[in-house]
Amino acid sequence: MQERVKQRIALNTYFFLSGLTFATWASRIPSIKTYFNFNEAELGTILLAMPISSIIGLPVSGWLISKYNSRGPLVVAFVCFALALIAIGFVTTPFLLVASICVFSFFMRILNISMNTQSITLQKKYEKRIVGSFHGLWSTGGLVGVGFSTLMVKLNIGMPVHLMVVSIVTLVCSIVAYFFTLTNDKAPSGNKLILGKPDAFILYLGLLVFFAALCEGGMFDWSGVYFKEVVKAEVFTYGYLIFMTFMALSRFFSDRLVELLGMPKTFAISAVSVAIGILISIIWPYFWPALFGFCLVGFGTASVFPMAFSLAGTSQKYSAGMAISIISTYGTIGMLIGPPMVGYLAHAFGLRYAFFVFVFSGLMLIPISRLFFNRK
Repeated sequence: MQERVKQRIALNTYFFLSGLTFATWASRIPSIKTYFNFNEAELGTILLAMPISSIIGLPVSGWLISKYNSRGPLVVAFVCFALALIAIGFVTTPFLLVASICVFSFFMRILNISMNTQSITLQKKYEKRIVGSFHGLWSTGGLVGVGFSTLMVKLNIGMPVHLMVVSIVTLVCSIVAYFFTLTNDKAPSGNKLILGKPDAFILYLGLLVFFAALCEGGMFDWSGVYFKEVVKAEVFTYGYLIFMTFMALSRFFSDRLVELLGMPKTFAISAVSVAIGILISIIWPYFWPALFGFCLVGFGTASVFPMAFSLAGTSQKYSAGMAISIISTYGTIGMLIGPPMVGYLAHAFGLRYAFFVFVFSGLMLIPISRLFFNRK
């Protein structure tokens, strides 16, 4: 087997495991809300811990990637990531919950930067586009995670047992995959952050990632709660499951879609799909219309991150790892603002109307992508 094929399989494994582990956590947020008896505002405040610790992890990840090859930080972060998931399942106080979430998010940021840096480097060994397929594997892992979570909920399996099983699988597979990942991928230049006037190339990409993260992060954290409390679905993970299904399927075809239509049109189609999907779920908050709406949102959010990270790898100012680290900061801020904002708006006006935030965020992809492609 060719070396690049082994490297691609190993990296596919990491993307899959990352999606599996994150979806396991996100699908259990309603269970955490019930266990601690949080209201929407309290849950929103607890969820703030995740993006805040992620922001702390960004400069650390950028420094690690600039100083070492990406495979070392990747495997260490995955081990700590899995152990933090176990801790979340066993905590009994809000303080310990926040502490576990912080560790979970901190190492998730390091592994995400490491994985995406490897994907941009490996792309150079292939003529056809492959970056979207990695994100498709992430979404597939998320889909499997939500499906397994749905089974655990239906069988009334306790959250500690559920999270421990997923963590053990993640630990074993991530250590095995480590031995086949890319080596010697440290960039020789462009590894230092340059302060001063914002670079338009990075700024517009960052804003695209910001609004995409606001939508995607909000769906991760609130789709289950929406189906439980607004749609009144007995199995609350169905909304999250269908969202992840369509995002996963769409990401496998995102590279082909970009080659067929071009990135400008793909960004516009993504924006309209997100807005229409959320509006359908708001106007008709019933099981089948909401399910269809979440399908459209999954399709709309699928291509944005792969396109943005792929474009970041072409930066003339920064190395791929540093460019991804910078624009990921915008995404983390979107994650920071989005879920808590939805929580506070839901507490004030109801969760159904709080989802208008995602309509606005989705539509913002159109003017920002136009500015990016017309910047010259």
